[in-house]
Amino acid sequence: MRQIVLDTETTGIDPAEGHRIIEIGCVELMERQTTGRHYHVYVNPEREVEAEAITVHGITNEFLADKPRFADIANEFFDFIEGAELVIHNAAFDIGFMDSEFARLKPVRKTADHCGVVDSLAIARKKHPGQKNSLDALCKRYGVDNSSRDLHGALLDAEILADVYLLLTGGQTALSLDAGSDEAGGGGGIRRLAADRRPLNVVRASDDESSAHEEFMALLASRSGGTVWDKLASSD
Repeated sequence: MRQIVLDTETTGIDPAEGHRIIEIGCVELMERQTTGRHYHVYVNPEREVEAEAITVHGITNEFLADKPRFADIANEFFDFIEGAELVIHNAAFDIGFMDSEFARLKPVRKTADHCGVVDSLAIARKKHPGQKNSLDALCKRYGVDNSSRDLHGALLDAEILADVYLLLTGGQTALSLDAGSDEAGGGGGIRRLAADRRPLNVVRASDDESSAHEEFMALLASRSGGTVWDKLASSD
């Protein structure tokens, strides 16, 4: 399965008010593993970027002045995403802008007619109801390093979202019931995340926590005549 983790930055918040895309960032996944392929471009929106938007992403009108227009990159962008399942955090926002941009061109293309769409925000809200589910909040929850994210950036956010999405949806990429399969290096047919991905945080118990645990286990043993762990140890 080919998936594209995608993010955009824009001149403002509503394409119906004439706001445009100014940056696109995409990261490719195949069978839930990063492939190293990505698509990234800055776009001249042919209008001013709102001051409030600049405070979010830091992309100025001066920086965009010599960048290609969306019409100039539309075909290569469409070719990169066509037929893939798009993974987007708050998908309605980005798809709304993409459809607005494609509607200005011929032939008119509607994203959902050519791509599947998965909203990682909807998944997070269902899995963690009543909690914060922004990308930053999910990074903290799943131990994904976002220390370089001082400002929003489409490619950086897509890279971070790729890590978050894989952890949010289970991490493991595929499980084959054929124990004899040696696909993807054996291991009973289990495919794991790419070896070059950032390591997960490991939180180890402190000495005080270990001592408190041992005291609690001793208390359980004294009250129950021995724990399951004691019986397993004595049977070895």
